[in-house]
Amino acid sequence: MSDTAATLADLVRRPSVNPMGRDVSGPEYLEGRVTDYLVHRFTAADIPWARQAVAPGRDNVVARLEATVPDAPVLLWDAHQDTVPAEGMSIEPFTPLIRDGRLYGRGSCDVKGGMAAMLVALDRLRASDRARRATVVFSATVNEEFGFTGARALARLWDAAVPGDAPARALCAARPVAAIVAEPTGLDLVVQHKGAVRWRIRIRGRACHSAFPEQGVNAIYPAGRAILAIEELAAELLRRHADHPCGPPTLNLGTIRGGAGVNLVPDLTVLEVDRRVVPGESPVAARAEVIARVAAACGTAGVEHEPPFLESAGLSDAAATPTAAPWIEALAAAARGGGAAACRTAARYGTNASVFAEAGVPSVVFGPGAIAQAHTADEWIELAQVDAAAAALAAAVTAG
Repeated sequence: MSDTAATLADLVRRPSVNPMGRDVSGPEYLEGRVTDYLVHRFTAADIPWARQAVAPGRDNVVARLEATVPDAPVLLWDAHQDTVPAEGMSIEPFTPLIRDGRLYGRGSCDVKGGMAAMLVALDRLRASDRARRATVVFSATVNEEFGFTGARALARLWDAAVPGDAPARALCAARPVAAIVAEPTGLDLVVQHKGAVRWRIRIRGRACHSAFPEQGVNAIYPAGRAILAIEELAAELLRRHADHPCGPPTLNLGTIRGGAGVNLVPDLTVLEVDRRVVPGESPVAARAEVIARVAAACGTAGVEHEPPFLESAGLSDAAATPTAAPWIEALAAAARGGGAAACRTAARYGTNASVFAEAGVPSVVFGPGAIAQAHTADEWIELAQVDAAAAALAAAVTAG
């Protein structure tokens, strides 16, 4: 088994499921098993590392491999530790299976394949006698799938005005000139992608026995009117910015919860809303438009819009940034040298890259695997692409 396949199998067999805001617990949830694996790996390799606490049981891991030439810049390599839930999978989610050149398992594509490529590239850089033209800071961030809180905590390390996290801050002392964020891009370079704003709408009523419904206020009825308003706006948005490289802005109602039993008038309905914004759109304005539509449909009495649990403006093209452009081109050239097309492209999804870009670090998204395989019931990744990604990442640091 290759070093990339072995590393990826190690990661997949360590569950790191994101609860996605649900009140759930169990051995498969949160990122701790992957965090411990990374700490052990970096300790064994004598690579300096630090934990950064983000939430209970959820730590970022930061590691640093120094350049071997003077006055070298810092590059950030980031891969998130968490995966989406594993319910309903058609394969054993945490028992890695290799078949026909593919590795199957939850997170194999999104994004443990990309993490494995970065870890192996670090090992190869450390063992190589070729000059390292940049210092590589590797970050394994938590809670990417639901809230970007790990990336936001990492970005605070570059802000001297924010105290705390001394060990991690010491490894991130200089703001990177560029960030490479692992996601399944098929070894293309995503230089633009959408942002998002997500929040919960709580619609309150008054409970009573369903034999006397006139004595209560049914929270599901105004929620139904809110849902129809959201559906109408979602259809309108598909006609805005229809020719944008990232696709049009979108609106989705992801979950609805309400009622405790058929013989009770429900006093609460909760909706979770996902509004995707194209680069240049304001998440604040996008959310305000949804709020206005909901108010027009069902009024404001009993309607509460919680603060967003995710807010990102998206990623604009970093290739034009003078300090980042040479490193982005070096990565593209290295990927092409391994046989990949390495096209510069745009994506409809969002990533940690938008958080780093907001913090002043030009960012690009790159990694093995196809986004079509992310989050699927039989998630898999082509191992040859993981090998190619590791080779490209290492070559981009030593080229020149």
